Amino acid sequence: MQPKTEEFLNLLLWSADMLARPTFRNLTDSYESWAYRNGLMRQVATLQEQQLLERDASTATDRLYRLTAQGRLHVLGGRDPEERWARRWDGQWRLVLFDVPTGQNAQRERLRRYLRDKGFGYLQNSVWITPDPLEEERHILGGGKINVESLLLLEARPCAGESDADIVAGAWDFERINRRYERHLKVLEERPRGVPRNDATAKALLRWATMEREGWLDAVTNDPLLPGRILPSDYLGQRAWRRRVEVLRDAGRQLHTFKLS
Repeated sequence: MQPKTEEFLNLLLWSADMLARPTFRNLTDSYESWAYRNGLMRQVATLQEQQLLERDASTATDRLYRLTAQGRLHVLGGRDPEERWARRWDGQWRLVLFDVPTGQNAQRERLRRYLRDKGFGYLQNSVWITPDPLEEERHILGGGKINVESLLLLEARPCAGESDADIVAGAWDFERINRRYERHLKVLEERPRGVPRNDATAKALLRWATMEREGWLDAVTNDPLLPGRILPSDYLGQRAWRRRVEVLRDAGRQLHTFKLS
């Protein structure tokens, strides 16, 4: 997706008073009109085709657009943090153990990339772990020949006194994750204040919006978003999310006061 389209979706998310059902209304006035003239809304038809954006057909005189559930998820980085933190955990760890021959380096790297992108932590390069059921992985591997010497999926509990906190600390680098959230929190506090009254101040707010989105995605896409029950006590992700909601609501109110003279 093109950067300007991403910017438009992000703008749509935080131009509403609430993040739950964001909409764009009255596209002839205010900040939305300015954004339209600056090219941020040329992708509306494409976004509708991709089912990321929908129009309320019941309002013939009011151009009302809203993000679909799929569109909202896309803007958030592909996962809803609150849903991920709130999910239940049955106390079982799932492990993926593999021993791919050195002659199949490309296959081994694809497997590692897949596990990393899915939020698995690694205890060793060939031992990966997650608190979530391996339904998708079982489906992917179900049609292939089983070779336990090359790949093995396990459900397990520690039996030598290891705590869940120990496992989390060993499998994921939360110091690095927190540093990303710290950078994002800093960007949030750099939001331009006051009512945007001209082209220059509007563009400054838009530049900040781009920086904010990049900072958020850098943090959240590298975060496994573990169930709240096993999150480290010093984890910054939930604090950053709460602050983000507050700041974007304030930014949304800024947009609604914008008039280009």
